[in-house]
Amino acid sequence: MGAMAQPPFVTIAMPAFNEEGFIETCIRSVQAQDYPHDRIEILVADGRSTDATRDILARLSAEDPRIKMIDNPERLQAAGLNQIVREAAGDVIVRMDVHCEYAPTYVRKCIETLERTGADNVGGAQRARAKTFFQRALCAALDSPVGVGGARYRSADEEGFVDTVFLGAFRRKVFESVGLYDPRAITNEDAELNQRLISSGGKVFLSKDIEVHYYPRASFKTLAKQYYKYGRGRARTLLKLGRFLSVRPMIPFFMVVGGAAMIALPPLWPIAPAAVATYLLATGAEAVRVGRKEGVAAIPVVWAIFPVLHVSHGVGFAAGLWRYLREPDWGPIELLTEARRAHLRVV
Repeated sequence: MGAMAQPPFVTIAMPAFNEEGFIETCIRSVQAQDYPHDRIEILVADGRSTDATRDILARLSAEDPRIKMIDNPERLQAAGLNQIVREAAGDVIVRMDVHCEYAPTYVRKCIETLERTGADNVGGAQRARAKTFFQRALCAALDSPVGVGGARYRSADEEGFVDTVFLGAFRRKVFESVGLYDPRAITNEDAELNQRLISSGGKVFLSKDIEVHYYPRASFKTLAKQYYKYGRGRARTLLKLGRFLSVRPMIPFFMVVGGAAMIALPPLWPIAPAAVATYLLATGAEAVRVGRKEGVAAIPVVWAIFPVLHVSHGVGFAAGLWRYLREPDWGPIELLTEARRAHLRVV
């Protein structure tokens, strides 16, 4: 850890539900980190799994006292993360997802980046990794600005201060100043927290040195469901906070609204063919550019993935606006200071 005599104590925050096929591999990757082992605790918030996840956690915690399972009766990731933060002893909270693969340097690089930049939250790019042909095509689509709107946290080559990062390593003071995760957020809880952080004057930093990979969805159906939920979550965040840090999350919604208008309004019918042709040509050209590295057969799949991403997100955003304009479900955000008094521990 370089010149640091006493590196910060780190809490690994890991929400889980029915993860018997992944939980042990993920925890072993934490145990293999090159950060000092006596400066890490591993807290897993389990949403009352019905498979063998809890049995595996019990066995692992018996082997390694740093591992602790926390009950998460609400089963939402955000609620589980809050349970962890309340009980965490760490100076830094490093969020981890069970389905990701982490470089052995992951935790150390997070801490070094926090120290080097003075940021309040740091993270790496959301690097996609594939096992199937569809996932390879999807990885190509997600490498494209057409697919993800130029989100900087999607690029392994980007570095600097950004509006959000994948997962994140937070200084404890973030939760003491801007509050915990939104406990009712089904998706988008990371971006929502980061938006509150930046709006309060905090900083989020994306580092090329922080390396983590994840496996994207493996079919059109599951991809559409995922991006529909993303869209709903983004709409909820907009209504709750009143604005976005950039217009990027709303672009698919504008596309869907424009398409619906061209179908529903006869005065717009003459321009509809040209608009559709322009979209198809633009996405087709981009599919060739990013898909050819996976072979000719991947190009039409990438081309088909683009509208799935755009339409699913846009429709989800519209559904979220309709749902949360009628029935807002958010309330005051809890600050950590009061919550952790009963859980204060000496490390």
